[in-house]
Amino acid sequence: MPIILALALSAFGAENSLVSGPVETVRGGHQFTEGPLYLPGGPLLFSDIPADTIFRANGTLFRMPSGQSNGLTLDREGRLIACEHKNRRVTRTEQDGAVTVLAERYQGKRLNSPNDAIVRSDGVLYFTDPPYGLSGGLKDPEAELGFCGVYKIDVAGKLILLVDDFVTPNGLALSPDEKTLYIADTQNKHVRAFDVVPDGTVSNSRIFCELPGPDGMKIDRDGRIWCTASDGVRVYDASGKLLETVAFPEVPSNCAFGDEDGHTLYVTARKGVYKVRTVSEGIRPMGSSK
Repeated sequence: MPIILALALSAFGAENSLVSGPVETVRGGHQFTEGPLYLPGGPLLFSDIPADTIFRANGTLFRMPSGQSNGLTLDREGRLIACEHKNRRVTRTEQDGAVTVLAERYQGKRLNSPNDAIVRSDGVLYFTDPPYGLSGGLKDPEAELGFCGVYKIDVAGKLILLVDDFVTPNGLALSPDEKTLYIADTQNKHVRAFDVVPDGTVSNSRIFCELPGPDGMKIDRDGRIWCTASDGVRVYDASGKLLETVAFPEVPSNCAFGDEDGHTLYVTARKGVYKVRTVSEGIRPMGSSK
């Protein structure tokens, strides 16, 4: 039986809480979990970075080695996109199991360690590239770029640098209308928002909210941002107002909406994976059932 934890209360009263059930344990005993992704019809996948493995929710192996994968998502055809922390690249797994490298170098120089990714409805892929996979950060002898970027891969497969002034770009998400891109900067303790134009480039950078240790994030269909932080999963409205903080037994690293109705938030948190039912339906990758 899953371990059931106390239900977190919203900042404006339990009757207005955005979660509708208790936090439950899905898995425990891992090394460092990340990249939750609910596949159409199940199961949940997640990365265990030090274990160099992508696991299913029942603990069976989905892929090993995984290149120490971190963030996972799906493209429009339902193919797995993985940010490979150790291999310093972004890959796509084809339907026959073959792995295609989507991005590995920018202007001839190796990427730092791709962290998280999201695919826009037209197929444009965005990903972040902090230095977490380099033991010495940007000062590591193997670091080649000298900055931490946010990139897009256009539908023709071209890699384009969008932003290069983040300290540690991490989780990212698009608003429901795909006109705003949210990106966490973990070390700077804030989430920035950008306007997105039709070609996928961004402008008008501004601080959306400040919070401790922002990491992975997802968006619900009402435009609320669910962002993992050092004190739980924080929920903000589109204006940047904090609505609720949902507590977890371990510090969360990332989250993803799942189950067939999209009303379950799965959260990776250090050695465990957890879930909680939500009032709102979450936005899932285009290759999912919704």
